[in-house]
Amino acid sequence: MEKKIEILYVDDESINLRLFEVNFSENYTVFIADSGFAGLEMLEKNVGISVVISDMKMPKMNGLEFIKNARDKFPQKRFYMLTGFDMTVEIKEALDKGLIIKCFSKPYNKQEIDRAIKEVS
Repeated sequence: MEKKIEILYVDDESINLRLFEVNFSENYTVFIADSGFAGLEMLEKNVGISVVISDMKMPKMNGLEFIKNARDKFPQKRFYMLTGFDMTVEIKEALDKGLIIKCFSKPYNKQEIDRAIKEVS
């Protein structure tokens, strides 16, 4: 049996974490974290995580701050942003610099995320 791709999803809203888990756990091994700090901890403990998807708007450490920190420590992982808001200058810059591979909109399209993950796996 082929090993499932391990994904970390970071979002401060528990309903979003649960929905992501339900939607993606059939095809992937899903780890969840409710803050950027918890996300960094999760990456430390689970070296097999190769894909990281983070919400943008979170208290204390927003998604981009989390991804910048995570990328410094784990440059080989692939990072994506998920936001319920319009594309910001910050997010556009992160895309242009290659900090994140893609930015998904909420409510997300499961097939779009699936395709993006498979493209780089």
